[in-house]
Amino acid sequence: MKKQLLSATICLLSTFPVLAGGFQVNLQGQKQTGMGHTGTGLMLDNSCILFNPGAVSFLDSLRGLSFGTSLIFPRTTFLEPYPGTYTANIEKHVSTPITLYAAFKVGKSDKLTAGIGIYNPFGSRLQWADDWKGQFLIREIDLKTFFIQPTISYKVSEKLGIGIGFVYGTGNFSLRKGIPVQDSLGNYGEGELKGKANGFGFNAGIYFKASEKLSIGVDYRSQVNVKVKEGTAAFEVPNGLANYFPETTFSTQLRLPQVATLGLGYVLNTKIKLALDVNFIGWQSYDSLIIDFAQNTDKLADIHSARMYKNSFIFRVGGQYQVNNKWTVRLGSYYDMTPTPDGYFTPETPDVNKIGITSGATMKVTKKLNLDLSLVFIEGMKRTNSSIETGFGGTYKSRALAPGFSLEYRF
Repeated sequence: MKKQLLSATICLLSTFPVLAGGFQVNLQGQKQTGMGHTGTGLMLDNSCILFNPGAVSFLDSLRGLSFGTSLIFPRTTFLEPYPGTYTANIEKHVSTPITLYAAFKVGKSDKLTAGIGIYNPFGSRLQWADDWKGQFLIREIDLKTFFIQPTISYKVSEKLGIGIGFVYGTGNFSLRKGIPVQDSLGNYGEGELKGKANGFGFNAGIYFKASEKLSIGVDYRSQVNVKVKEGTAAFEVPNGLANYFPETTFSTQLRLPQVATLGLGYVLNTKIKLALDVNFIGWQSYDSLIIDFAQNTDKLADIHSARMYKNSFIFRVGGQYQVNNKWTVRLGSYYDMTPTPDGYFTPETPDVNKIGITSGATMKVTKKLNLDLSLVFIEGMKRTNSSIETGFGGTYKSRALAPGFSLEYRF
């Protein structure tokens, strides 16, 4: 019994950091999203505060403000290993990451531009039925993060721009999962974690106009060390075990990965623009999870659990076509490689290789106001795998649909 309870507790406490891999959000600009979420080498609007701070100084407008959101409709299905026929689906829900960008020229020259970006690079919600077969691994998780990035960009010449932004990351999370002990009525126990976290990093970029048609961008977003100092852990277990699972606090640290991007932009003619981005995501920094409880018992010990994430790439391509003075349309696609290795696959983050198909449009409402629209369809590759630590495994199939919009106003 002691070993079983400790194993359940380890599973309970290992979920939060895993969210960073399986719940990375790539919806940080509606124009860019419509083009496969490209934008490091092709300056489109003030969303380049995130995509490439070096391009901010090349913005046409002296001042600009944009706000946008996307609606993510995820679907994931679990099938137990053969010869079993049991299936389960996550509960239907909608996640709503937002973006807010503002930029303005500093001084009388057009060389220095300042800006700020607020966006959600990680965050989502996932809920399985309380009585599903994996309830001792996960019932429900909810993660919300906000990155705030003040930025400075300098136009070195008519061909070269450099920029850097300071990143402050903050967020909160909650997690529920079952514990395999029953009360007199047959109800299983439950554990719940809640916490707030924050950390710091930076985003630096270089934008180079090699010719009138070709532009090249390099962007580097640093690793962000997110720390939880006083998270709370609460347990509902039979009275006879309550002393072994006291309400307590815990601390932990998560290293959100560095992201390096090389982007190319090409202006084919006055109507057509093309873009190619390659993202390198340094997930190897997430090799283990360490939980330090303020109060330990015989069945509630500090945790050291291997995660062994691997570095991954995302390959993106997109293009836009200006139909007329009022409408511009976009198409794109990308291939997203999972960082989760075999043997470390869990229902908290049923992460797989994914293909994304994107589309979008901009309507020029007035001379100063634009409405941007995007639509993303994500198809996850079917994957059969299990966890070395828990032994739980099966086949997972995921997909998602994400429509989005933003309003851009140029002063």
